[in-house]
Amino acid sequence: MLVTAYLAFVGLLASCLGLELSRCRAKPPGRACSNPSFLQFQLDFYQVYFLALAADWLQAPYLYKLYQHYHFLEGQIAILYVCGLASTVLFGLVASSLVDWLGRKKSCVLFSLTYSLCCLTKLSQDYFVLLVGRALGGLSTALLFSAFEAWYIHEHVERHDFPAEWIPATFARAAFWNHALAVVAGVAAEAVASWMGLGPVAPFVAAIPLLALAGVLALRNWGENYDRQRAFSRTCAGGLRCLLSDRRVLLLGTIQALFESVIFIFVFLWTPVLDPHGAPLGIVFSSFMAASLLGSSLYRIATSKRYHLQPMHLLSLAVLIVVFSLFMLTFSTSPGQESPVESFIAFLLIELACGLYFPSMSFLRRKVIPETEQAGVLNWFRVPLHLLACLGLLVLHDSDRKTGTRNMFSICSAVMVMALLAVVGLFTVVRHDAELRVPSPTGEPYAPEL
Repeated sequence: MLVTAYLAFVGLLASCLGLELSRCRAKPPGRACSNPSFLQFQLDFYQVYFLALAADWLQAPYLYKLYQHYHFLEGQIAILYVCGLASTVLFGLVASSLVDWLGRKKSCVLFSLTYSLCCLTKLSQDYFVLLVGRALGGLSTALLFSAFEAWYIHEHVERHDFPAEWIPATFARAAFWNHALAVVAGVAAEAVASWMGLGPVAPFVAAIPLLALAGVLALRNWGENYDRQRAFSRTCAGGLRCLLSDRRVLLLGTIQALFESVIFIFVFLWTPVLDPHGAPLGIVFSSFMAASLLGSSLYRIATSKRYHLQPMHLLSLAVLIVVFSLFMLTFSTSPGQESPVESFIAFLLIELACGLYFPSMSFLRRKVIPETEQAGVLNWFRVPLHLLACLGLLVLHDSDRKTGTRNMFSICSAVMVMALLAVVGLFTVVRHDAELRVPSPTGEPYAPEL
């Protein structure tokens, strides 16, 4: 398993680099923005945002391993994960309103403080302290995915008066480097935890200086901004009306809830499946992130003018890949007949599918959901998504670890078949909808170099 993980990591990383280099060579010279004020503004944003993302990714490979190191039972670990998911959905529902009221800069600094406290709780072996840490982690995650983007968009448009057309370029570059940071973070976590022999708590301690530096840079370089949006109740009411009045939105929400709830369960299960067989957790995590990056690169190639596949097709392919992978896992985790290499390959396929799924879903959401109702609709999407994941972790996992793991993968397979049926239903509804297709390009649109 050790050799397999390292070989997979090297192979996937080489594939990603090869695809990106070939794509860059194939593109005509880009009209890169040379506005020095804009480039400095981007740099000020990236410095803080990338530090925050790096600190977040650094903790991911060893979270389950740390709880196991503290001798908690798998059921107790599942409750810790459920607490994190529940706090994420709870704070996620009010995060936008909280950020607008408190101020985006203050919210980013608050993220640094709460996430640092979350990391410090990992030094304790007290179960209640760890539960508090998971709640703080949920708040921090909600702030990470709301405050930073909101601050950038407001500053870009309102304070600096840059063209709105430049915003997607900034976030496209951020998405690419987010994947790259995740790959590096897995290797760094492996280095501090295993190679240096500091144990599974080391990545959490190592994340604290990154979070502190992000908070300091935000305080020093960023201005404050606020917004006054609709009341939370009106936002949710508008989102619910949109969800119930448009069958496309309802089907899209169903697919998201089913698919992403299974991904949350996968995040919980991959460590107990692979760790007993000597897998290097940091390298395995980096391999997962490299597979996801490969999927994102394949999405960009597939939707380019050379191949011109549609996001709806790639969404269908992503769901099919996950269905196949979960069937593989149902057999490869059978008690007494475990095959960790097959399980590892299935996990890589799931991550590859995620690389196809998230940009496809993002494109379809932008086209289907009116911009004014997106916040409310996404709030309603999150509720069943996290509820399904929590129920899966609490109810489906048997007291017998091996049998429970196999049962969870079996039921996740059934859930993904339901997601596939929802995809078929959506495809039937939108097959003649030109709005949901990438327009046939006469020339490659400008996209800045990564």
